[in-house]
Amino acid sequence: MTAEIISGREVAKAIREEISQEAAQLKEKHGITPGLCTVLVGQDPASVSYVTAKGKACQELGMKSFHHELPEQTTQEELLGLIQRLNQDDQVHGILVQLPLPKHINEAEVLYAIDPNKDVDGFHPVNVGRLVIGEEVFPPCTPAGIQELILRSGTPTEGAEVVVVGRSNIVGKPIAIMMLQKKAGANSTVTVCHTRTRDMAFHTRRADILIVAAGKAKAITADMIKPGATVIDVGVNRVGQKPSKKDPSRMVAILEGDVDFEPAKEVAGKITPVPGGVGPMTITMLMRNTLRAAKLRA
Repeated sequence: MTAEIISGREVAKAIREEISQEAAQLKEKHGITPGLCTVLVGQDPASVSYVTAKGKACQELGMKSFHHELPEQTTQEELLGLIQRLNQDDQVHGILVQLPLPKHINEAEVLYAIDPNKDVDGFHPVNVGRLVIGEEVFPPCTPAGIQELILRSGTPTEGAEVVVVGRSNIVGKPIAIMMLQKKAGANSTVTVCHTRTRDMAFHTRRADILIVAAGKAKAITADMIKPGATVIDVGVNRVGQKPSKKDPSRMVAILEGDVDFEPAKEVAGKITPVPGGVGPMTITMLMRNTLRAAKLRA
C-alpha cells in the first residue's frame, strides 16, 4: 500500500492560522504586536530570498517586520553594535541574523550576542541548554517543524523507536533531544546515526519514526525502511535543472530528498515529500517562536 503523504504545506497553513489568531488576541489584550527583525550582511542570493520570505510571513500573520541590510564589508564591531541596539528595542521581540555571514565575521560571537529571550532561531547556548533540560523556550525551527509534522500526522510517539540520521547542531542533535523528552509528543527511544555508524540499515529498519537529515540525495533506500514507518525527509539536494512549468524558457532546480522517495513510499506508512514536506514548516516555526517571545514580554 502506498504511504500517506504528509504535506508540510497543509500543516504549515493550519499552524499559521493559529499564530495569526493568537497574534491578534495579543494585540487586543496587551497592545503588543509581535515583531521580528532580520539582519542581512551582504547580498547572497539564497539569503536574500530567505529574508524576503520571512518578511512576507510577518505581514501575512499581522506581525511587525524589521530589516537591516548591511554591506559585505561591515565589521564585526558594527554588527555587534546593531545587535545590542536591537536587544534593547522593545518593538523587536525576535532577532534573526541570516547565515552565512562573510568570512571576516565570527558567526558564533554574533549569535551569542543576541539576547536569549529574543533568539527565535534557538541557537544561543542558553536556549540549547534549556532544550537539553526540557525547558525550551525557543526550539530550533526545523526540528520544531519536524515534531509538528509527526504529531499532526497522527503518528504515536510514546515508546516509539525513533532513528535520526544526521548529527548536526541545527537538525539532528536537537530533534533527537526533543523526541526523548519526558512529555507529550515525545517519550520516544532515540537512536542517532551518522557517517561513522556501522551497518546503518540495521538501525533504520528498527525505526517506527525515521528522521533523515543526512545531506546526501537518496541516502536512504526503500530496503532500509521498516514497513509502515513514518519517514520524515529533511534533505534538499539540487541534482540538476529542468524547464519551469510556468515558463519553459526559464530553468529551475531539480530537488531530491535524502530518501529515495518513489520506492520508499511503497514501504513506509507515512512520508514527507521533497519539496513540500519539512521545508514549509521552518519559517512557520520561526513565526511561532516570535509570537512566543512577544508573549513572554507581555
